Parts: sequence; structure tokens; C-alpha cells
Amino acid sequence: MSKQKILALLRQNPEGYTSGEAMSRQLGISRAAVSKAVSGLRQEGYDIHSVTNRGYRLVSGPDRLTAGEIEPWLHVDHIGAALECFETIDSTNNYLKREAHRLPDGAVAVANEQTGGRGRLGRSFQSPKDAGIYMSALVRPNIPPERALNFTAFVAVAVCEGIEAATDLQPQIKWTNDIVLEKRKVCGILTEMSIEGESGALQSIVTGIGLNVNQRLEDFPEDIRDIAGSLAMATGKPVQRGRLTAEVLNALDRMYAAWLSDGGDYLEKYRARCLTVGREVRLLRADGRQEPARAVAVAEDFGLVVRHPDGREEKVTSGEVSVRGLWGYVD
Repeated sequence: MSKQKILALLRQNPEGYTSGEAMSRQLGISRAAVSKAVSGLRQEGYDIHSVTNRGYRLVSGPDRLTAGEIEPWLHVDHIGAALECFETIDSTNNYLKREAHRLPDGAVAVANEQTGGRGRLGRSFQSPKDAGIYMSALVRPNIPPERALNFTAFVAVAVCEGIEAATDLQPQIKWTNDIVLEKRKVCGILTEMSIEGESGALQSIVTGIGLNVNQRLEDFPEDIRDIAGSLAMATGKPVQRGRLTAEVLNALDRMYAAWLSDGGDYLEKYRARCLTVGREVRLLRADGRQEPARAVAVAEDFGLVVRHPDGREEKVTSGEVSVRGLWGYVD
């Protein structure tokens, strides 16, 4: 833990030197422990300069997902205040659900790699190491379950805002919760609710975010190369995952506060980013039927209003149908 705290302090002072004595006092550890932590960081690939009577300066380092890389950028009151980072895990969603009994409200798990990542409808989600961000947040709002049905839409807006804060990219949302850049999916969101069987009360919500960050086109399986993308593909350069993680958590924290109150302006934000509206779509019914329609609006409850060829309008929810575009992008 000392290594991560030392790394966070060095990240907070990117242009100057931080004295070992100052870090010792701030963290309540010995100077020898500071020196040992710095040596450990160097062994992990961090280039740290040291000058007598000035201290240490971080020159460069590997792109890792650790507390020391995330916390310097993190400014949250609730979501992300309790942060756990893993090199490899089966699924951050599964982890939070398993450990929900002991974890605080707002706890977040972040992983460098998932071995059992999942998407909607039981689909697998590719989660290769050193390339993406795979994280989940646990919340326990005291609300009826039906009140939480729009949570994923709010999360989608927050993810877009976090990406924009870290990269200046302007991602869009394919209804209901896919994050898209240049007609390529760069992020998926999976929200799972736990409901008490006897009372029907909402116990917890776990929302998982799988974000493609530094993948190259050839890193994706051939069957999804036409539709999958990454932030690095959009920017043309690698993206620092530690800062990006923090910016997404900052946005999630702001969003959650608004969601618990009156919802703020998140419906307007969602509508502004939703690229599905105005396009021809296919409605994929649960019984396998496919119907052509045109998406005309996002409703107040974040349902999608579609117009059928006969002029009839219908509001659909993600629980009822899947939506695929006829204009190039598919999920």
C-alpha cells in the first residue's frame, strides 16, 4: 500500500520534486519505508529521479490500473471513495455481488483484466489485459425497484462525460447503453439489481462498465472488427487509463447525486448524445420476430419511441426489445 500512496503523491507533482521527508510526514511512515517504496516502483518500470536535498520526481511509468495511478485525479464524495484495484479478476460485477455484504455503499472494483466478463443477455465481453478499463460500482439506494429502471441510461451519460473530460472526444450513445465513437462501440454497460424475494425491496445495484481504451483494430476478434473500436483508435494515440478511470468515476459520482434527487438535466444530456433517434432500426422481439421501424424520440422514462411503417407509434424499453440500426452499426 505504501507504494501506491507514494506513487499518488508523485503523480500529484508531475513537474517538480517531492521530498522524502514530506512524504514520510504526510503518510506517517519512516524515511526508510519511503525509500523502499520508491525502489519497488522502479522495479515495476517507473522512472523516478532523485536529487539530494530535493527529493523524488516521477519522469515516466507504465500504464497501469492501480490506486496510485487513479487517486491523484479522483474527486468524489461517494462512488469510488472505497476503491479496490485488481490485476486479474473473473468479473468486477461478480466480485461486488459476492462481497456486497461487507463492502460499503459506493464501493468500486477496477480490473486490468477480466477472465469472465459479461455483457447483456449473457453475451461474453472481451476484457484483455493492459488495454481496457473494466470496473463496477455498488450502490444501495433506498428506492422502489421500478425507480431504478433508468439507472443505466444515467450511467451512459456519465461515462460519456468522463471520456470527454479525459480525452476531449465526444462519444454518443446508441440506445440504450452502448457508447459509440465513429460508428464503433467503445464501451458496454451491464447493470444488475438484487431484489429481496419476500418483500420485493431493492437491496443493491451493481453497474459494470467495460471500456475499450488502447486496443488496436487487430486486437479485436475478426468477427467484431467492423463494429468494435477504442479510444486510442479515435485519438490516434494511447490514452492514460488511470486518469480516464478517475474522470469516469468523478462523472459517476456527480450523476449519482443527481439521480437520487430530481434527475437534474440528465434526460436532456441523454437525448443530446443519443444517435439512435432519427434513424431506421430493427426491433428484435423476445419471441424472435424482427420489425422495421424508425426511432423518433427518447421518452421521459428513457424508453425509445418508434414509428412503424403503418404510422403507428410505440414506446419500447430495453427489457422488451433489442434495437439494431440499419445504417451500419450493430450491437
